[in-house]
Amino acid sequence: MSTVATARGLDRTAVEKLVREVVRQRLGKSVAATRPAAKPDLRVNISARHMHITQAALETLFGPGAKLTVFRSLYQEGQFASEQMVTIIGPRHRTITNLRILGPCRPENQIELAFTDGIAMGIDLPVRMSGDIKGTPGCIVLGPKGHIEMKEGVIRALRHAHMSPADAEYYGVRNNDMMKLHIESNCGITLEGILARIHPSFKLEVHLDTDEGNASNLANASRVELMK
Repeated sequence: MSTVATARGLDRTAVEKLVREVVRQRLGKSVAATRPAAKPDLRVNISARHMHITQAALETLFGPGAKLTVFRSLYQEGQFASEQMVTIIGPRHRTITNLRILGPCRPENQIELAFTDGIAMGIDLPVRMSGDIKGTPGCIVLGPKGHIEMKEGVIRALRHAHMSPADAEYYGVRNNDMMKLHIESNCGITLEGILARIHPSFKLEVHLDTDEGNASNLANASRVELMK
């Protein structure tokens, strides 16, 4: 910003212009600071039992050079339910068939089941954040071309919310903070322990497992609200 000086000091016109500009800037900042952020578009979806797989395991189960093919795109960008499905066998030789694999491939094999799935399989499922599989149970996975024995990686996924940094700012949370989700329905409940997972690529979405979704009658919910 430039001003015009005279022998007597600042030119009056320049002073008035300077004052008007300072007032405009401060008023603009004040208005912006008090304007409420737009409420994010919240989605709450049921994440049915599924498997995440490495490329090596995929080729063992489906043959050399096997690739995951898209059955249906998921809400998060780049994620999809694949056409490939497997059978898993638990420690008591109980099985779950047609377990769908989600893509793309990941660095580690992981299977996510609901609590009732664990009972049916005879597996005491630990509740873990996705990717935290150290010391968890394993199982045998069968595909059309072979099988693998997972020493660990079978979990009940901790309920969580995907969100962008802008969404996190709206809710006033940081990565790995815990939140609450209120579901209004004829079986309405408030779920605690919703893990905030923040990344620039994420769209706002809460993932529940089938047990949680069924218990709250999520499919017929009239309103959902995410809270800190």
